[in-house]
Amino acid sequence: MIMRNSNILKTILLLVIAGLVGGLVSALVISKTQKQPPIINLAPQREMPVSSVAFSSSGEPVNFSDAAEHAVPAVVHVKVTGETQRRYYGGNNDLFDFFFGNPEQEREKFQEYTPKGAGSGVIISDDGYIVTNNHVVEKASEITIVFNDKTTLSASVIGKDPTTDIAVLKVETDTKLPTLGFTDSDKLRIGEWVLAIGNPFNLTSTVTAGIVSAKARGLGINQNEFSIESFIQTDAVVNPGNSGGALINLKGELVGINTAIASHTGVYEGYSFAVPANIAKKVVKDLIEFGVVQRALLGIMYRDLANFENEDEIDSYIKVFKERDGIELDAAKFKGLWKKQYKGVCVLSVVENSAAKDAGIEKYDIITKIGDKEITSQNIVLEEIGKLRPGDKIEISLIRDGKMKQIEVVLRNKAGNTGVVSDDKIEILGAQFENVDKELANRLRIKGGVQIVELNEGKLANRVKKGFIITRVNQKPVNSVEELTSLINSLKRGEGVFIEGLYPNGRRDYIAFEL
Repeated sequence: MIMRNSNILKTILLLVIAGLVGGLVSALVISKTQKQPPIINLAPQREMPVSSVAFSSSGEPVNFSDAAEHAVPAVVHVKVTGETQRRYYGGNNDLFDFFFGNPEQEREKFQEYTPKGAGSGVIISDDGYIVTNNHVVEKASEITIVFNDKTTLSASVIGKDPTTDIAVLKVETDTKLPTLGFTDSDKLRIGEWVLAIGNPFNLTSTVTAGIVSAKARGLGINQNEFSIESFIQTDAVVNPGNSGGALINLKGELVGINTAIASHTGVYEGYSFAVPANIAKKVVKDLIEFGVVQRALLGIMYRDLANFENEDEIDSYIKVFKERDGIELDAAKFKGLWKKQYKGVCVLSVVENSAAKDAGIEKYDIITKIGDKEITSQNIVLEEIGKLRPGDKIEISLIRDGKMKQIEVVLRNKAGNTGVVSDDKIEILGAQFENVDKELANRLRIKGGVQIVELNEGKLANRVKKGFIITRVNQKPVNSVEELTSLINSLKRGEGVFIEGLYPNGRRDYIAFEL
């Protein structure tokens, strides 16, 4: 009996010891695994699909490093400072105190502040020309460029183009700068790998990778009358601060200028958009050479027929088009063209004294090609014409009454001719001027001035009335139309203009605006 109990006790003791040892081992294993991420295998391992890895045409993994190392030194940080402004930041909103005052509390409080911002830019010439977005520098009074090696230089604006959101800056330096060269963005293929380089959230020299998701994408974000939107869409991560930065291919060539994101929150949500290099290159060249873009115009209004879902949608469009633009469309003819499912854009109207009118393009023509480029959307038309200058010749392929035609067109500028458009800023005022009459000047006791004899659309519209006499601009005397023109044209676009003057009845007035 005693022996049996002794054996039972030994067995229990062994079990207890085994449990303690097992617990200790378990504790050691748990302690060790907590220092490393857990590895969970729910299924047998398999090779990663080819589509999930970046491979070259030779089957080797794609190397992003060479392109990034080549391009990063040519991408700069653009820091801007705006005009100092006054901002109301507090006060008593009580209506009684507003009228009768409150000696114990200030009714109005103001604070001066200077807006600041930042973006990116790309060095395109070793002597200091930099391309960026217009919206980055649009309201800047001071621009500072921070290079990849942390060197800092001031920059001036050579020119800005709101229609493409492109601007050109210049820094003065004796150092030969690293550059990126534009390449033919038409050769970019959907699915091709690209890198976006810039300074998101002030994180300098940031590189992200993605593929080209679409081309010739229109967003409707540029409301300028002659806006050109034909963006390269990618899924490379772009955020605030990337604007004006480089979009490059894996050869390190500049294929676009990063400009916008599609977002509900203000930060990246999946897609970013870049101005194609072929558009940016032309705009940059014009701004450097002329100070203003030489915008070529075809002179038509048109619509992509493929975008209509049904006849009710067409009826609605025809009605809105008539109310908005005063142009009536033949509903039956328009629907007939839609039903034929032509690939191209339909001409809705032809502007008088335009390139299209002179070449013989007619209403309801279906434009299918510009040169060798197939036209499948409105944005492609904008992109192709946006690459050209007034005076350039193009061949347009179109369908008229079911038959194919080729028409040669000589593009024109907005004035209806093929001449060079100068950077004549006086036109921005939207007025016609004459030297003030000596008799009137004597009566008003002024030495001279320039009188407004006609007002059109422009900066002076709704600010002054016909007959107003300009005597000073930015505190400088104005005694003739020539002096006024010289003063205005000497200013930079975006610079402030302060005009002093008076009316023939002696009443003085002052006008301030940005050029």
